[in-house]
Amino acid sequence: MGKGGFYISKAVGVVAILLGAAAVATIIALSVVYAEEKSKNEVKPTEAPTTAAPTSAAPSNEPWDKYRLPDTLMPEYYNITLWPRLQRNESGIFIFTGKSFVVFKCLQATNLILIHSNKLNYTKFDEHHATLTGIDDPNPPTINTTWLKLETQFLVIQLKGNLLHGKSYRLDTEFVGELADDLGGFYRSEYSEDNVTKVVATTQMQPTDARKAFPCFDEPAMKAVFHITLIHDNETKALSNGKEIDTKNIEGNLLSTTFEPTERMSTYLLAFIVSDYDSIEQQDDVLVTIRIWARKKAIADGHGEYALNITGPILQFFQKYYNASYPLSKSDQIALPDFNAGAMENWGLITYRETALLYDPQVSSNGNKERIATVISHELAHMWFGNLVTMKWWNDLWLNEGFASYVEYLGADHAEPTWNIKDLIVLGDVYRVFAIDALASSHPLSSREDEINKPEQISELFDAISYSKVSSLFVFDICCINITYLNHFAYNNTVYTDLWDHLQTAADTSGVELLHPVRDIMDRWVLQMGFPVVTINTATGTVSQKHFLLDPDSVVTRPSEFNYQWYVPIKWMKTGIEQEKVYWLQQKEDKNDNMSVNGNDWLLANLDVTGYYRVNYDNDNWERLLAKLTENHTEIPVINRGQILDDSFNLARAKIVSTTLALRTTKYLYNETEYIPWQVAINNLDYFILMFDRTEVYGPLQAYLGKQIKPLWDHFTQITDNWTKVPDNHMDQYNEVNAIKIACSTGFKDCQDLVKYWYTQWMQNPNDNPIHPNLRSTVYCSAIAEGGDKEWNFGWEMFQNASIASEAEKLRAALACTKYPWLLNRYLEYTLVPKIIRKQDATSTIIYIANNVVGQPLAWDFVRARWDDIFSQYGGGSFSFSNLINGVTKRFSTAFELRQLEQFKKDNAGTGLGSGTQAVDQSIERTKANMKWVAENKASVLQWFTTESG
Repeated sequence: MGKGGFYISKAVGVVAILLGAAAVATIIALSVVYAEEKSKNEVKPTEAPTTAAPTSAAPSNEPWDKYRLPDTLMPEYYNITLWPRLQRNESGIFIFTGKSFVVFKCLQATNLILIHSNKLNYTKFDEHHATLTGIDDPNPPTINTTWLKLETQFLVIQLKGNLLHGKSYRLDTEFVGELADDLGGFYRSEYSEDNVTKVVATTQMQPTDARKAFPCFDEPAMKAVFHITLIHDNETKALSNGKEIDTKNIEGNLLSTTFEPTERMSTYLLAFIVSDYDSIEQQDDVLVTIRIWARKKAIADGHGEYALNITGPILQFFQKYYNASYPLSKSDQIALPDFNAGAMENWGLITYRETALLYDPQVSSNGNKERIATVISHELAHMWFGNLVTMKWWNDLWLNEGFASYVEYLGADHAEPTWNIKDLIVLGDVYRVFAIDALASSHPLSSREDEINKPEQISELFDAISYSKVSSLFVFDICCINITYLNHFAYNNTVYTDLWDHLQTAADTSGVELLHPVRDIMDRWVLQMGFPVVTINTATGTVSQKHFLLDPDSVVTRPSEFNYQWYVPIKWMKTGIEQEKVYWLQQKEDKNDNMSVNGNDWLLANLDVTGYYRVNYDNDNWERLLAKLTENHTEIPVINRGQILDDSFNLARAKIVSTTLALRTTKYLYNETEYIPWQVAINNLDYFILMFDRTEVYGPLQAYLGKQIKPLWDHFTQITDNWTKVPDNHMDQYNEVNAIKIACSTGFKDCQDLVKYWYTQWMQNPNDNPIHPNLRSTVYCSAIAEGGDKEWNFGWEMFQNASIASEAEKLRAALACTKYPWLLNRYLEYTLVPKIIRKQDATSTIIYIANNVVGQPLAWDFVRARWDDIFSQYGGGSFSFSNLINGVTKRFSTAFELRQLEQFKKDNAGTGLGSGTQAVDQSIERTKANMKWVAENKASVLQWFTTESG
């Protein structure tokens, strides 16, 4: 699955910060629970009949009261026929009907069949929910009783005799489900085209919603072959994982489309879609059919062309990288108006949000284009790593997502080699995960299997740890594992130790010398949470490591068999000369005489941030690095200029170095024009804004930022010919946005006049937008922040009329930038009205509002007051609950706010916090750390900014 459910542009994200907004993490949108129907024909979960086992106050040990399937049965293949209705029935709801059977083998004799089922209403056969026949057992047992276990989402079938070991059986069912707008399982998405509302029937199975579409053994290791048939109106098209092999007319206005059997695969990778979409297609060099599907107008306007043009080259790159052919005959990619994630790697039919697949050069920014390239690359990487070879259970989710997050940059770099996009892995992944993994409430990459059982526990795993941490841990060339690992486990499942074994084989075969076995090295990074700070004393050559905690007073309660020590690879340079040999720190403290320096020499470790750790130095070396930045910053690699900034600020928060030392690293920015250092500085100064934008520190802070940004503003004024041209370089285009947003937010009259002029021009002629797509997020936000209800209402009208999803996204974010509380409160109310704000965008909109210093208390009050509604309407298993809680509490830094947060946890102990449980604990931990940091640093920070802004 893609890393983010919505894309917050670099422009709006930081403009909102500098206008008094919190930093926004990428968020996965809401997954909505089943809405109860209102008539006798409604599709309802069936209550357990009186034949169900009696309940007891003591914990039950019955198999149906556990969340995991027993290891007695294994599916071999399914045959599924589904008919989604794209019009409401007489009861006013959308439904689908289905028939399915599964052939399974008995691995251990048993008289019980458990198969997952959720929110399906069954046709009864002799008072039973299913029928059972034998394939190679002529005398199969008869059914004794059946019922639905709602809590654990099982269809329970108790038999009068045993299924026989080694024999195969067939289980048939007929059922009805609601084609709800809940973004999970088999659901509906709606959009308007030519003033006509159209409906798409589509799917999102990951992680545990295939059971909402048909009864199935819904665990990753329960791989099977799927035979899919879809019944649909003849003016629509049907898609699934395999190629269409037959379409025929049946009764009335209906078609029946059958697809080729899938490869052996997990249920969460299934997809089936019915729509009236159009497509464009081409074949790559190995005759794989590539198709891009979208709304007819989007295809006609050419918005799928970019995705089509880069898919073939990325597929070919991965075939070479993995040294393995693409496993399927076609690659369909489809853009959906309503989708709960950024994208989903369904094998052969990848689903996307429109913003992650469709590109319009007249409207889309360079950031939109980059997102499309990286998301496509991420999903295509899964076709091998994740789909062909799949983790056995969700505790090893990182095997799928972490690797895809790493190689997405490689595939995108192949498609767009001039972007130097691989340099952005540090910003996009490393620093992203550092923020979470430095908390005492973090978690290891790989949890114990028995710790992850419930759907909401599975959903909690879809976080930055699973997606981004691995990107920094692959210190080996992973492409060398493909021949052994992918081929050995093709169409099967693995645990993480299988990867280490094959990495070891690859290292041994290629003659790579390792200080320790791969398993010994990597287990320290995978089985224990967090990461080290490496401290180098350049006076003595002493090198040491310590578990890095953002709050040094926090207590780590999770034990580690490795005592929170790691094997740390250190690439380093001395006075501008890169040292050839990687140094491995293998213990808590060591000595390396080569790392001692004197005079004007300086040392820099973790070159290009290829290692997953932070670096601290003795004070003299810090001073030499600061002097070098001032004298000639280009002698330090650009990624490491960003690293010096990021490490120093985070070390200061952890009380390892002084806060003023961290602030001093920003002084050289007066002469910096590169994007990465500026973006790192903005990200870190955001924390100061979060902590101080309601205090007397904020004025001097803004004045200092304005002083530092002036040369960058002048630089881009010159190279863009007074803002009339677009910089050629991809990174320069990003930094141009930084120059505008910081200049405007800190009160540059030239900037504010320019933004106001552009926005006013647009208001006067709404059909001719003069603002370049790269700058729109920044300009919209700045203009709405400085304007009143007239500017807001115009932005709202443009949002409602936007036909391009990326443009609507920019406007939706910018509308949260207003300083008027009544507008923000009204906007908050809109988030729970799906006809106004799509369900997929609800939580991200609330977070956008919370970014605004004016909107943050409003958003927090709204979440608390409406929590029961949010929880019941959107479901506790949603990925986005954790992001919502983190998003509205990031600014918390007072005892009053801490009490509110603790009371919120207490008040919802009964109904629960679902997948947000861990986020509440993290927010409490973060708030306590913020309180201490503010108390200890406010006075010195105020003095420093006051002095330096003069």
